[in-house]
Amino acid sequence: MMAPEQLQSMIGKNAVDSNGDKIGRIGQIYLDDATGDPQWVTVSTGMFGTKESFAPLYGSRAEGEDLVLAVSKAMVKDAPNVENDGHLEESEVQALYQYYSGYLGDQGYRDQDSGEQGYAEQGYADRGTTGRQDVTGQAGVVGHDTSGPTTDDAMTRSEERVRVGTQNVETGRARLRKYIVTENVTQTVPVSHEEVRLEREPITEENMGQAMSGGDLTEEEHEVTLHAERPVVEKETVPVERVRLATETVTSEETVSEQVRKEQIEDPRTDVRGDQQR
Repeated sequence: MMAPEQLQSMIGKNAVDSNGDKIGRIGQIYLDDATGDPQWVTVSTGMFGTKESFAPLYGSRAEGEDLVLAVSKAMVKDAPNVENDGHLEESEVQALYQYYSGYLGDQGYRDQDSGEQGYAEQGYADRGTTGRQDVTGQAGVVGHDTSGPTTDDAMTRSEERVRVGTQNVETGRARLRKYIVTENVTQTVPVSHEEVRLEREPITEENMGQAMSGGDLTEEEHEVTLHAERPVVEKETVPVERVRLATETVTSEETVSEQVRKEQIEDPRTDVRGDQQR
């Protein structure tokens, strides 16, 4: 019999019969519940390999990359339709034993009327009525299990534990955006302008010549150009500051609450449930 580790390494490879005919691709290996020995293998059969058929591992061997089964390709393809759900029910095991018994003869199968299951002589231990070995009466085992076969001399109490951690998740995004606004700016600017005033001076000896240079009685006009300052506004764009986004980590505390379940064992002496120190 091939070791479970060796069989596990062949999952996904081809199963062939003793004539070298390819049966299909290996799917799962099923172990005996009581002994842990490899017992059955699923092989993809049917059109496009959509069906999973069960085949016995009794007499199988590894040959290169292939698993050689002791049953024919036709036998595997016509095997009973058993659900490949990870565990075989008792009725399913009986159906497979019954089907393959005629092909393998007395080498790996005992008559069902004897009360023993198939392949018992080849290391497939008696699975009982629940698939678990009953150890009632064996050395060191005190009492017996009232809910099924006695598989241990103790009861395991389990409970759920809460593991709390943190996860970094995205909570939002911050984006820089600049836009233009218009505002009024008022400034006071001093301006100047020219005004006309009359200046009179008496006739003296110094200006007598200028005063007598014209005619005696004449009509004349004299003009003076006046000037004034007006405010002038000019605008220019200048950089005033640089703005960027940055992040900082702020630590706070949050309280989480979760329900957990645990098993409690009743003490027959006190009828008190829960853990009890002795």
